Amino acid sequence: MRALTRQAEGLWQALDALLPGISVEVVPTLDSTNTELMRRARAGQPYPVLLVALEQTAGKGRRGRQWVSAPGASLTLSLGLPLAPQDWSGLSLAVGVSVAEALHPQVQLKWPNDLWWCGRKLGGILVETASIGPQRYAVIGLGLNVQAPASLPPAAAIDGQLPAPVPPAGLQELDATCAQRDAGEWLAALAPTLLRDVLHFERDGLTPFLPRFAPRDALRGMTVQLSDGQSGTAVGIGPDGALWLDTAQGRVAVTSAEVSVRPC
Repeated sequence: MRALTRQAEGLWQALDALLPGISVEVVPTLDSTNTELMRRARAGQPYPVLLVALEQTAGKGRRGRQWVSAPGASLTLSLGLPLAPQDWSGLSLAVGVSVAEALHPQVQLKWPNDLWWCGRKLGGILVETASIGPQRYAVIGLGLNVQAPASLPPAAAIDGQLPAPVPPAGLQELDATCAQRDAGEWLAALAPTLLRDVLHFERDGLTPFLPRFAPRDALRGMTVQLSDGQSGTAVGIGPDGALWLDTAQGRVAVTSAEVSVRPC
């Protein structure tokens, strides 16, 4: 807990300079940072906040999956703020680009919302929104493994995005310098950049992030299979954030189907 709380004051100053009025909260345990901020928004409290939990007991992943977190072994946070982009398409991709760049040059992005390192899942992103009167409140959740889990939890095996025997990765594996960082240091490294890029997305959309996504695209050139039965070669993403897939029937734009990487 101290590793996170000792960063809170300096972090708040950095974030408040970007978005005056934002608060930073660090709590020891919570069911889910995303769930808590959505509860607040629906209760009439759609305020800008960065909420960090040392432990989540019911963390959420994509499509209702559980994100397992343990004290000191992971970094779980949600950024909540009113947001009004012209086009919401690709917000999770922009967030992924921002986080990956803040973490390490070799961290890759697996469409649509996973962070990868050496073919292993390092973390995930979950974006949720709620309409509050005339505005829309965005909750951007991020879960990162600081330490690699000792064993593959059931939720990760169900994920379908990696073969079940492949364990997740941890930030401390990236290099010798990263091995010395704790969750508080990772939080201080990525949170200001994340807020800055989310505000950039609100202003300019996904377009500025496309050239930043391309060199980190973990799927480009890979044979992938979709949950709807389609398969083909991933060839990048379109201006709306859709995954482009070259199939036997031609190029298709994938917007919602699950993607699994077929073993070579």
